[in-house]
Amino acid sequence: MTELGTFKNVLLSNDDGIATLTINRPKSLNALNSATLEDIGKALDVVKSHADDVKILVITGSGEKSFVAGADISQMQSMNSIEAANLSKLAHNSFEKIENLPQFTIAAINGYTLGGGLELASSCDIRVATNKAKFGQPEVTLGIIPGFGGTQRLTRLVGRGKAKEMIAMGTMIDAEEAFRIGLIEEIVEPENLVPKVKEIAKQIMKNGLIAVGMAKYVIDRGADLPLDVAIDFETQLWAETFATKDQKEGMSAFLEKRAANFQNK
Repeated sequence: MTELGTFKNVLLSNDDGIATLTINRPKSLNALNSATLEDIGKALDVVKSHADDVKILVITGSGEKSFVAGADISQMQSMNSIEAANLSKLAHNSFEKIENLPQFTIAAINGYTLGGGLELASSCDIRVATNKAKFGQPEVTLGIIPGFGGTQRLTRLVGRGKAKEMIAMGTMIDAEEAFRIGLIEEIVEPENLVPKVKEIAKQIMKNGLIAVGMAKYVIDRGADLPLDVAIDFETQLWAETFATKDQKEGMSAFLEKRAANFQNK
């Protein structure tokens, strides 16, 4: 395992193609303040610049209690509207970097995932959680609304009605309910979180990663387009995969009944 950079509030390492970005403020349950959001953005720039070495990015929180318990209320309490807007824009900038990474991203959810924590997890491609995890958008209990993308990404994950219910009630749901409504993809025992995430990452890495990245891009961009436009977009990128060496290798390996040796070219 090698470190990819040094930051005050996050850890970033690479282990054989699987990078892990850990929010590292356990004393505050990994709450997101402006400095942490800046560190996340810088770390993501490093991940993007190491696309040849980093194939999958895992995002998690340090400690056993919390993924990210939310934004840092001690910082927000005295903010005015302009300062609040700047914090929101900072979070949006970092979370959009997650969505726009060429690498596939997995949120490894190890505990409380509330407010900004759920907004961070919702920015990832998939979410794997322990059965001890709790989820919620409790902003209305503080007299505000979600400001790091929660009104939009949560709606796209669980539907308009369920998102309105979660946000308006401001209460937490457990992992079973999160799985039932499609907020997370997998539930595991706490001790199985890291092995399960690595299993998923390694399975993805066996495939043509150019194709994985293109599929991610088409899904994300096509979801907000009219169906006929999205279908045309899919056709365009499907055709582009036929100009890659991976396509030739993948289909040759299938016909020759052997494992493919993708070069991501």
